[in-house]
Amino acid sequence: MLKEIVIAIQGYIKAHQFIRQHRLWKWILIPGIIYAIVFVFSIYYFGRTSNMFIEWLSQKTGLKTWLDTDKSGLLGFFFTLAGLIFWLIQVLFYFSFFKYAWLIVGSPVFAYLSEKTESIITGNDASFSFQLLLSDMLRGISIAVRNALWQTVYFVAIFLLSLVPLLGWVTPLMAVLLECFYYGFSMVDYSCNRRKMTMTESIFFINHHRGSAIGNGIVFYGMHLLPVIGWVLAPAYAVVAATLSMMDVLPTNETE
Repeated sequence: MLKEIVIAIQGYIKAHQFIRQHRLWKWILIPGIIYAIVFVFSIYYFGRTSNMFIEWLSQKTGLKTWLDTDKSGLLGFFFTLAGLIFWLIQVLFYFSFFKYAWLIVGSPVFAYLSEKTESIITGNDASFSFQLLLSDMLRGISIAVRNALWQTVYFVAIFLLSLVPLLGWVTPLMAVLLECFYYGFSMVDYSCNRRKMTMTESIFFINHHRGSAIGNGIVFYGMHLLPVIGWVLAPAYAVVAATLSMMDVLPTNETE
């Protein structure tokens, strides 16, 4: 799995060179700018609602009153840390739904860009087919909905675990890895779809090549640490990187 994570991460370096060489910027910048604008407003709104929810929960459960009465510095520190972890889990949960909404809305661009990337690599220029594009879009939407449901189940479990003292400290890392896997999952599935894999076959394949999905997702989320530029480039770079890395992961007879 570690090897596949490295290949997936290296895919972003190849993606940058590939995009520059073949001048695919219009497919990168236009959806990227839209994504960045929506991302900023979404995170701002989600951050505010998360703080309000934590405040409401602490008041309803009596934690705030208890801490104010007890006046224990150590106890206050632990609950402050727990509150921060709880806040991070909520933000990741909100961002997860934002991610799936974007995957559904952006599926036409992602499907086309993935196909365009592979056609350039193989030299087989595929003629545009609205029916094929529609099929790819529906497949992408189906995968996004399926993953959203499963990730919600896992997030509920992580959310409950975050309430457990000490043990809950590892939940942000678990949530981030889960996010990375499921975002990369959608990116890798575009390549699986072109190899005529059914959704069941694609799910089986990606579950046995988790490193490819996780590695793709790690860099995607890592690019969000670079304000504006990273937000603009991250979505489309993830598509191209996943397509390029899958050319290395899949056996030669499966890429033909």
